[in-house]
Amino acid sequence: MPALNIEYTELELAAIREAAAADGKSVKAYVHDLSVREQKRRTFVRHAVAFWRAHVEEFDAAFPEDAPEAGSADARCTDVKRTEAKRADAR
Repeated sequence: MPALNIEYTELELAAIREAAAADGKSVKAYVHDLSVREQKRRTFVRHAVAFWRAHVEEFDAAFPEDAPEAGSADARCTDVKRTEAKRADAR
């Protein structure tokens, strides 16, 4: 199985050892699980953002009292995100 050799400072390694012990894991298992969990978190966030961008207009229509006002900073930010999403979809 592929493996990595990662260098840490003494302070970093001490903190990792402490965190691994607190989780009841070896350092190897702790670092493995942490890296896999981070990758899954990033994937989740990417999909959640894509879902939001695809459905923001539906949410605004369903909950107009919570929709940003036209011309507000929030509305402009949302408009930029919608434009970015459309560009990404076009690719």
